[in-house]
Amino acid sequence: AEGGKELIVIAQDTTRYGKDIYGEYKLPELLQKLCRIDGIEWVRVHYCYPELVTDELIEVIAKEDKLCNYLDIPIQHCSDRVLKRMGRRTNKAQIVGLIKKLRERIPDIVIRTTLLVGFPGETDEDFEDTISLCEEVRYDAMFTFIYSKRVGTPAASMPDPYTREQKQKHFDRLTEVSNRISGEKHKEYEGKTLRVLVDGETGRDEYNLSSRTNGGRLVHLKGEISLIGKFIDVKITASNTWALYGEIV
Repeated sequence: AEGGKELIVIAQDTTRYGKDIYGEYKLPELLQKLCRIDGIEWVRVHYCYPELVTDELIEVIAKEDKLCNYLDIPIQHCSDRVLKRMGRRTNKAQIVGLIKKLRERIPDIVIRTTLLVGFPGETDEDFEDTISLCEEVRYDAMFTFIYSKRVGTPAASMPDPYTREQKQKHFDRLTEVSNRISGEKHKEYEGKTLRVLVDGETGRDEYNLSSRTNGGRLVHLKGEISLIGKFIDVKITASNTWALYGEIV
């Protein structure tokens, strides 16, 4: 009623919605109902753990026009050994299979993930598993972190022989891979016309407005302040690792 155009559905693990209320997972049904709300034009889902991204959920995303072709699937690591130590419920082969299935069913889907380096006991070989999967899968966006101890967690008492300096080297390499892939992905948008939702000001003169695509890509452009909160078409003219740049069509 106040003019909101986009609804973001978010939880620690959104795929588990409904389990505590109904005794079964209800995210696909919830999303279908949210798409029936008049005035809401985009529904975006964050934080879906890979083991519960079901065929039913994928079909709903593929068929519902209001659902953004975007998923945030935090996997944390790519080594089966480390995933098991973390208490995760998937392995590398399952992760690769899920990404392949998503891209086959929804070709323009944007997939974001979260990756952690330096988990206690992680070896160079474990880290290389992460790098190889990133090169194979080529996530559209990766949020990367260095492990930090949390009191009361099982990991806090695990042997952790690697130094902070060694972990930083792994982190720097993962960041380089992430930035390179992001830059290459963004380059592919140049020359294309995209529908965006203008969401704010940048504080700069040349590109004074910021906006987002259906896939969550940040797009800077120049235009009137009155465009904030509106959908417009933008032709992408340039890009870098972090953003796209365009002009109003």
